[in-house]
Amino acid sequence: MAGTSRESPGSDQKPPKNTVSPAGGADSDDEEFHDARFPVEEEARLLKESQDIKQEANQLFSSACYDQAISSYDRALSSCPNYLDYDVAVLRSNIAACYLKLEDWKAAIDAATTSLDRLEKIIPTNAPNNEQGNGTQSNATTTSAQETGAVVELSADDADAEEKQLAHLKELDTQRTNVLRIRAKSLMRRAKAKSNLGGWANLQGAIEDYQVLNSMETLPPDEKRIVQKALRELPARVNEAKDKEIGEMMSKMKDLGNGILRPFGLSTDNFNFVQDPKTGGYSMNFQS
Repeated sequence: MAGTSRESPGSDQKPPKNTVSPAGGADSDDEEFHDARFPVEEEARLLKESQDIKQEANQLFSSACYDQAISSYDRALSSCPNYLDYDVAVLRSNIAACYLKLEDWKAAIDAATTSLDRLEKIIPTNAPNNEQGNGTQSNATTTSAQETGAVVELSADDADAEEKQLAHLKELDTQRTNVLRIRAKSLMRRAKAKSNLGGWANLQGAIEDYQVLNSMETLPPDEKRIVQKALRELPARVNEAKDKEIGEMMSKMKDLGNGILRPFGLSTDNFNFVQDPKTGGYSMNFQS
């Protein structure tokens, strides 16, 4: 989460070695460019440049210079190859943390949502064994496939091939751990922003995000307490916002109806709506 003003939002976020999304995809404006790849050396140079700028942005965040931090994170995004979904997700999540500090709830929601969308391209939320990383069995003969949940047979005849397979699976496990951590941060930031922005839809959305967080076994205990507290308090706020918005909507409909009926010497007060307790439907009665 954004935490105190001294917390750097990206200080503990190290990119996994395999950060390229196999499925591709991007923001709608850049979708057609997402699958284009830089040469390996150029990609590495751009990624290092982006990470260096991100460190500058982290320091600005820690110094409570949130507007300047956002500008630096934006520069880091400009340097980062657009197809590196994990790295883009981290930067967007950090931007969301800045907007939370500035109490720009709408911008925080947008940034956190973009981060979550990018993470979804790497490991979908409905992927098998999404919450927990899959481990290697002690005898090193089989291991669960990180992205599919299928069993991978390791060759006992080729030690080098087996070592490479295990190294690859370890990389995938690291990737999964990193993705789950940033997903939790982005969900926490979006839920907090929606809760502060208010309104029926936003408050309901905050509940949904907190419910996802509550199901994460890897969530730290202090954050778990925040989530559970929010889930206890938000339903009453949702009902209050719902009643208020429905009341406002009915008032506007009544004003519109009165405008239509006035030339006929009538008003909405001439019509009485009665709810059927059995069906939940309404009947309309005219009264002079």
